[in-house]
Amino acid sequence: MQAKPLETKIGSPLQRVLEDRFVSLLRSCRTCTRLHQIQAQIITHGLHHNDYVTPAFITACSRLTLTFHARTHFDATPQPNTATWNALFRAYFQTESHHHVVVLFSRMHRAATPPNAFTFPMVIKSCANGKAVREGHQVHCVVAKRGFESNPYIGSALIHMYSSEGLASIGDAHRVFVEMRDKNVFAWTAIIAAHVLCRDMASARRLFDVAPQRDVVLWNTVVSGYIELGDMAAARMLFDQMPNRDVMSWNTVLNGYANNGDVDSFEKLFGEMPERNVFSWNGLIGGYVRNGLYREALAAFKRMLVGEGGGGGVIPNDYTLVAVLSACSRLGDLEMGKWVHVYAESVGYKGNLFVGNALIDMYAKCGVIVSAVHVFNCLDVKDIITWNTIINGLAMHGYASDALRLFEEMKGVGERPDGVTFVGILSACTHMGLVKDGFLHFQSMVDDYSIVPQIEHYGCMVDLLGRAGLIDQAVDFVRKMPMEPDAVIWAALLGACRIYKNVEVAELALQRLIELDPQNPANFVMLSNIYKDLGRWQDVARLKIAMRDTGFKKLPGCSVIGCNDNVVEFYSLDERHPETDSIYRTLKGLTILLRSHGYVPNLVDVAHGNWTRREIL
Repeated sequence: MQAKPLETKIGSPLQRVLEDRFVSLLRSCRTCTRLHQIQAQIITHGLHHNDYVTPAFITACSRLTLTFHARTHFDATPQPNTATWNALFRAYFQTESHHHVVVLFSRMHRAATPPNAFTFPMVIKSCANGKAVREGHQVHCVVAKRGFESNPYIGSALIHMYSSEGLASIGDAHRVFVEMRDKNVFAWTAIIAAHVLCRDMASARRLFDVAPQRDVVLWNTVVSGYIELGDMAAARMLFDQMPNRDVMSWNTVLNGYANNGDVDSFEKLFGEMPERNVFSWNGLIGGYVRNGLYREALAAFKRMLVGEGGGGGVIPNDYTLVAVLSACSRLGDLEMGKWVHVYAESVGYKGNLFVGNALIDMYAKCGVIVSAVHVFNCLDVKDIITWNTIINGLAMHGYASDALRLFEEMKGVGERPDGVTFVGILSACTHMGLVKDGFLHFQSMVDDYSIVPQIEHYGCMVDLLGRAGLIDQAVDFVRKMPMEPDAVIWAALLGACRIYKNVEVAELALQRLIELDPQNPANFVMLSNIYKDLGRWQDVARLKIAMRDTGFKKLPGCSVIGCNDNVVEFYSLDERHPETDSIYRTLKGLTILLRSHGYVPNLVDVAHGNWTRREIL
């Protein structure tokens, strides 16, 4: 026989004590195991459909991201009250399942369960976030019918909903604002934020100037609006006028300077900040990365971990790690990238999608494709960026067959490729010389996925034809492009001409490159090498004179290595390094060792540049 639940008399003092006890336990519950234990006790006492306990149970499920469990319990409840509906709305809203919130509200309306002031803000925001315009207007009608229009929180949600529909609905947002009897600071912030969202800063500022109350959130909203428009002068002026600033205020302006490329200003502002959180450090590190200051980004990351002024460090989040890994990949700093990988796993980011994507990119760009594949295989969840990064990485390093295999696997799991995917696929075809397959993929991109080819796709096709020796077809392809070919495409054609000794097309390509990229001496060097390969020394001399008259010099070779937690660059003929003599002695010894094993330097190329005997060695 099954044990029957203990019956607790409804409304009895014992029931009220048990209700309070279970609600308290559910509020403090932090593990799934504990939740199941509490649920068993609730069922034992016959309170699993209790109007007071059920909302608390659904909220506990939501806190533990057990949304399915919450929904199952809700569906088993015979007549859920308003608080129970609200608990389920909140569970879906917090996981951004806005469609479920909208559909459930319709079901609640049909069940004739009355919504309250806590119901509407979540439902209205879900309509806005889920682009459910028609349903949002219907909810507004229910709000008016039930007399909630004057509620400032519901009114603020309605204003946000209408502003999210664009400038055409800003009039509806204003009508909601005007009809609100109690316009508190939340309502003022909502209507001003609506104008900021529509990029109407003139109206936003007029409303801000007449607002009876201004809290720090309202100030931050207007400052952020100016920054979005790129008006840093107005943003900084308003920031300086703020009577009270929180860390968000400082972070907003910091990111504004970083996005505008004003490195000096964001460094200075960071130094002045009275308080810094992880987002402050993200603004500094991300600002360095966006402005190409990768070493400074890594130095800032180390300062973040260690702490400043004797205080403890700040624990980075996934955004921090992604920015730092981006800096590592740009510098080719594999050792630092490996360290960040180990650190990320030690602080709980193993399997994190964003960090995983950044790790794949870092390992691929640092040339360790095996590690990139390992990270890819360890990710339980993969998005389009994951697939694109590994496919492009494999193609870049010559693992074209693996890239094409993963492309088929990607389609097999239902991930739809985009334009970036096809750049990798076309590059893979180029490396394998698969001209026919390349054209098939190029056509499939258009026919099967409705992707309009961009200039980078045309560049891949030109490179594919050029490397295959089909120079005339490549030129014809360039001439039929729907957009003007850029310098990258002409450079690819010029490179193919070097391989196949096609002087006529090479001269055409150089002529176009001089027009598009006149400051790049590499184009002259490429054609000079073609002349040299054909023994046309007069043309070599002519180009050399043209380069000299233009002021071009051959750029010195450069090598980058990681040493003692630093990235060190070595340039040929550079004598500024404090260990110059020791470096060149070592280099000479290595050259002698190489020659003893059969190495013969290419002295023909050296004859055409202003290089010294030391570099030849």
